[in-house]
Amino acid sequence: MKEPLLRIVAIVLVALSAVALRGDGHRDHEAARNRLAGAWHLASLEEEGADGKIHRADCTGLLVFTSDGHMSVQVMYQNLPAATNAAPVQYAQNGYEASFGTYEIDDAHSFTFHVEGALVRTLLGKELKRGYELSGKKLVVKSSDPNEHWKAIWER
Repeated sequence: MKEPLLRIVAIVLVALSAVALRGDGHRDHEAARNRLAGAWHLASLEEEGADGKIHRADCTGLLVFTSDGHMSVQVMYQNLPAATNAAPVQYAQNGYEASFGTYEIDDAHSFTFHVEGALVRTLLGKELKRGYELSGKKLVVKSSDPNEHWKAIWER
């Protein structure tokens, strides 16, 4: 009689541990969402040019995260960039980028943007993985795509 009871207690303890661990991850993602939530103004956008050098784009923008998982971004280039396939130009049309949707925190340094609406219609339905670093009032966002070489620096 003792052995079945011990087995049941062990199973319950394992199940409770799994729930507790899942809860910690959920709390971590919720904390990250809360830290990202709000409006961010574009401080700089750096992209690799055809010459392999990093160039700072002449643009302005706004990035908004909500604590319930919504996101929107708008970037306007002051001068139209040269037509290339390099990011972030592929996200813009006539020097303007605009998209919105939802996002999920993947881990402490990445999130996935689920595009629901965009000026560039080829982005509709895409899942864009992004790396991020958050430090005080500064947020650095980069593409996780190894073919894209850009970095957006946002500030509160």
